[in-house]
Amino acid sequence: MSSNPAKGWHGKLNLVYADRLNNTELIHSRQQAPLKVQRPFYPEGAKICHSVILHTAGGVVGGDRLSYNLHLQPQAEALITTAAASKIYRSNGLQATQNINIQIDAGACLEWLPQETIIFNGAIYRQDLRVELAPGASWLGWEITRFGRTARGEKFLQGEWRSHTEIWREGLPLWIDRQWLPGSEEVFHSPHGLAGQPIVGSLVWVGNPISGETLAKMRNLWAGTGEIGVTQLQNGFLCRYRGTSTSEVRNWFTVIWQLLRVSVLNRSSCVPRVWQV
Repeated sequence: MSSNPAKGWHGKLNLVYADRLNNTELIHSRQQAPLKVQRPFYPEGAKICHSVILHTAGGVVGGDRLSYNLHLQPQAEALITTAAASKIYRSNGLQATQNINIQIDAGACLEWLPQETIIFNGAIYRQDLRVELAPGASWLGWEITRFGRTARGEKFLQGEWRSHTEIWREGLPLWIDRQWLPGSEEVFHSPHGLAGQPIVGSLVWVGNPISGETLAKMRNLWAGTGEIGVTQLQNGFLCRYRGTSTSEVRNWFTVIWQLLRVSVLNRSSCVPRVWQV
């Protein structure tokens, strides 16, 4: 199973953010279709730059490659989300890939909050995300994945999904997460796979340690029906979800994120306007 570079889109997006007199500006933007970034906006003041990424082709097919390079220079603060859910279509036999490299310099902070990814039955997809943190830098990111178009009764019974996430600081790994899910009836229902639940989610904060009291508060914020877990990391925390509802997991992730904003980042509560459309 290999991807043919001659087939499919190769979308590229290179973004550089810089602090200019306590204002965060997008100082460099290089875009190659089908990836595009909207004009930055500042719903909570000039210090935090909000950006929305568009995938203008509407979905990802076998052979497509998406490459992101994001750089936050010292003291820059940015929030990046996507304009809509990402759709990974049934494969033609080729693998689709997404590769994201993020560099966050000293004192900078990135909130990486893409909307849901929908993996169609038969999709072959791999995503790699690597974050390089300087001392004093921080990163919050989440990933919500739906396996199969469940509104149509579709399950993920064919294909393959891989997700590799690595967060490093000065050559030392802070968190490495490798997931692999082959499409099959057995894995879909296995307790070590999806346990019959089509949606999984992960939220990770890496910046500074979180108290046990705050972790307990995050667990107590859960009021849904899916399975969840909250784990303390050396420099942050990890939340996991497995269930049936995108709104359920996103609501929980959002209240945790807002709690973190207020209690750790000294920011007010602010939800991207693109989510409210």
